[in-house]
Amino acid sequence: MENEKHINESSPLQTENIPNPYKELYDTVVQKLSSIYQWILANKKLIGLLRKIFLTILAILITLLIIIFFLYFVPGLQELKSGGKTKIVSDKELLHEQNYKKQIGLLTRDTQRLSRKYNSFTSGQSYIIINTTDNRFFLYRNKKLIREGFCSSGSYTLLQTEGEKRWIFKTPKGKYWIQGKITSPVWRRPDWAFVEEGLPIPPKDDPSRWEYGVLGDYALSIGDGYLIHGTIYKRFLGMPVTHGCVRLNDEDLEAIFNTLSIGSKVYIF
Repeated sequence: MENEKHINESSPLQTENIPNPYKELYDTVVQKLSSIYQWILANKKLIGLLRKIFLTILAILITLLIIIFFLYFVPGLQELKSGGKTKIVSDKELLHEQNYKKQIGLLTRDTQRLSRKYNSFTSGQSYIIINTTDNRFFLYRNKKLIREGFCSSGSYTLLQTEGEKRWIFKTPKGKYWIQGKITSPVWRRPDWAFVEEGLPIPPKDDPSRWEYGVLGDYALSIGDGYLIHGTIYKRFLGMPVTHGCVRLNDEDLEAIFNTLSIGSKVYIF
């Protein structure tokens, strides 16, 4: 009994044992916490908001756990269940089966056919590939890439007059070839060039149709009025801004002009 009395008297839970300098602070903190707790209990909207926030966080965590489970744990369990990764083994008996031999023969013939088709498209002569999506060109000689760089292709915009005339400025796609090579080309301005500037369309042989120095030092024709030529707007190289022709800078144009000849293939995609 004396021990119990001693323990009760010396228990730290008794506020009488708190030193006087801290007793007032202790009472103040307890009162503040109690008032905050009572205020929270009395404020139903706040309790509802806290409950919604808690449920939202809980739902997000559960969703993340489900996603992680299906992305990582399920494939791992399937792999363990199947005994690990699949191993490729060489079975000598399989080599003598008729169906296996038949499939190997079909694959060999397909490979040979595709190789011949590839060689027909990529001959040993020099050719150029023009990518109108990225506006880049690739120059090949003896099936080896010797030069690549930026170009500009058709803008794919529509120009229409008040009448029925309309033009879509796009670079044609497909397999073409060099049909002509010109040095110091002169641009013959078509009708759309005047319509685009809001000018009246002159007669076909009017001197205003001829413009010098805008196509660079060289031009290569691929037919239907489309050219591979230079440009005075070099800052636009790499962007689709032309009326259908392919523009290049001076150095690339000179290299392409000297590499390709009449009949050289031009692949545009």
